[in-house]
Amino acid sequence: MSTAPLTPLSPLQNPTPHAMPSAMDRLDRAALQDVVDLSLWAGQLVMQRGADSTRIERTVHRIGTGLGCNWMDILVSPNVIIVTTSSGDEFRTKVRRVVRIGVDFAALAAISKLTHQVMAGQMDRFALRAALQAIDHQPAHYPRGVVVTMVGLACAAFSQLFGGDAPIFFVTWLAASAAMFARQALQRRHFNPFLVVLGTAFVAGLLGSLGTVQDLSETPRVALMASVLLLVPGVPLINAAEDLLEGHVVMGLVRGVNGGLTSLAIAVGLLLAMRLVGVEGL
Repeated sequence: MSTAPLTPLSPLQNPTPHAMPSAMDRLDRAALQDVVDLSLWAGQLVMQRGADSTRIERTVHRIGTGLGCNWMDILVSPNVIIVTTSSGDEFRTKVRRVVRIGVDFAALAAISKLTHQVMAGQMDRFALRAALQAIDHQPAHYPRGVVVTMVGLACAAFSQLFGGDAPIFFVTWLAASAAMFARQALQRRHFNPFLVVLGTAFVAGLLGSLGTVQDLSETPRVALMASVLLLVPGVPLINAAEDLLEGHVVMGLVRGVNGGLTSLAIAVGLLLAMRLVGVEGL
């Protein structure tokens, strides 16, 4: 009775560590410490830029094994990454705290490219450290004024999809642009993220109410809905769903709760603004 050959699993699927390296291939204490630091740093960067848990684990694992480690055990929690790496009889465990999470797909793409270069043997530890340093300190891609203007135009375009007319387009653009400017100012001062969302929604609600207060349109409340779309936590909610489906239950639940709290902050800020100017209901 013949059997078909088994297909080997990928490193992240196969729970068995790599074969024990020879004495010449084993990393010494200093090199192993450097590898765990670099792999953790890369994991922290992708987590801060909006990666889901599977991608974080894959990045850390590929960099660690690509730089010569025998195996990487990785634990991703809502604000901490823990890694144990081994080479022969030597092992190191290190923890790195993640204090802020945003979205930056350009940085994610750059780090993904680095991991493939490391796995292909095209980059050593020293070149990788310089590359991660450059990504970590990379300035904003666009000037602040461009971001404010384009976010305002994006929300204004949504107002047209919701049935708004020309006056509502300009009201939404003004409200969303001012809200984005306020959001940037609050973030620069390191306010609590939920207070940033609440304050931004409040500014958007105040200016978005102009259409109703001044009776500028037959659909004035469209501006209120469209001007806060810049705050919708799309990436966190998508990551929460992906984490739950892929078995990262704790991370999925935490990200889902954060998305829910962000949505609540949007509603509270918008409600406060509407009550202040006397607008009833959407």
